[in-house]
Amino acid sequence: MMLATLLAAAADTTNVQSKNPILPAGNEIVWGLVSFLALFAIMYFLAFPAVKKAMEARTERIRQSLDAAEKAKSEAEAVLDDYQRQLADAKNEANRIIEEARQTADQLRRDLIAKAEADAAEIRQRATADIDAAKERALAELRGQLTALAIELAEKVVERNLDHQTNVALVESYITQVSQQR
Repeated sequence: MMLATLLAAAADTTNVQSKNPILPAGNEIVWGLVSFLALFAIMYFLAFPAVKKAMEARTERIRQSLDAAEKAKSEAEAVLDDYQRQLADAKNEANRIIEEARQTADQLRRDLIAKAEADAAEIRQRATADIDAAKERALAELRGQLTALAIELAEKVVERNLDHQTNVALVESYITQVSQQR
């Protein structure tokens, strides 16, 4: 009904020349309106469902991509947490190994020092024993030489030869008295 009214109005306006330069002629308005409605109907029934379907498919692809990205992000965070935990474990293990090595080195150092001190004490003891033995040998040799010298001097002083056993006993007695006085 509305269309008929418009068509009648358009027919009336075609007889009258329009003087307005902005307003088109009535038949042009009618044909424009019919063309618009036909194009709108075609678009509404054919193009809009296809565009709507494409938009929904695109929306679904975007949603799936976002879900996949979120899942990948969660997995990456889990892997990162795992790597950080493994790194912390590795650092703790490295610190433990270093501490054990330090303790082993300290124990080895203490053992080496104790062994060196024991070796030094043994060397000192052997050196002391060697010195004492050398001292005894030197004293014995000195006593022997002193005895011989004393007998020789005594012979010269007395000018007679006493028996050898008596001379040695006499000199050793004298040497013992001299060494005890020190």
